Amino acid sequence: MKFVYTEKKINVRDSVKEYAEKKIGKLDRLFKDESTAYVTFSVEKNSCIVELTVKTNGMFFRVSERTSDMFASIDSAVAAVERQVRKNKTRLEKRIREGALEREFVPAVPMETEEETEFKVVRTKRFAIKPMSVEEAILQMNLLDHEFFVFKNQEDDGAFSVVYKRKDGGYGLIADGEE
Repeated sequence: MKFVYTEKKINVRDSVKEYAEKKIGKLDRLFKDESTAYVTFSVEKNSCIVELTVKTNGMFFRVSERTSDMFASIDSAVAAVERQVRKNKTRLEKRIREGALEREFVPAVPMETEEETEFKVVRTKRFAIKPMSVEEAILQMNLLDHEFFVFKNQEDDGAFSVVYKRKDGGYGLIADGEE
C-alpha cells in the first residue's frame, strides 16, 4: 500500500506516521491490487482528526474520525474503513457484478480554465467515467460521502446520469434524454 500524508495546521511526528502505516497497512489484505491511502491529519479545538481515503482500482473508501487522541483517531478510521470495505465489497461483487472492485480508474489531465467575470471556477476535477448500474453509482456516492455522483448508466445505453441524496433520505436519478 502506498501512503500520501497531508498535515493541516499541525506537524505530525514520525512515530504517528509509522503507527498509521502499521494500522492502515493491514487493510491491504482486503484488496486484490495495489492501493493508495490518503491520510490527512488535523487538529481543531482539542480534537484530533484523521481523514482516511483508500483508493483501489477506481473505488474509494473514505472516513473522517475525530477523537481526543491522534492514535485513537487512526484506530477508529481504520476500523470504519474495514467495516465499509467488508460490507460493500461483498455487496458489490454479489449484487452488481463480479469484478466490480477491479474497475480501472484513469484520471484525465486537468484542463485549463478561462477567467470568468461573474463566476470563478476554483477547482476542476476530471475523471474517466465508466459505465455502471444505478445501484453501483449510489454505492460509490455513499462510499465517497458525496451528495451526488455522475456516471454512465449501463442500463440506459451509457447515457449520462446523476444520482443524488434527497432530503427525505431517499435517492434521486437525473437521466439524459427525453421521456
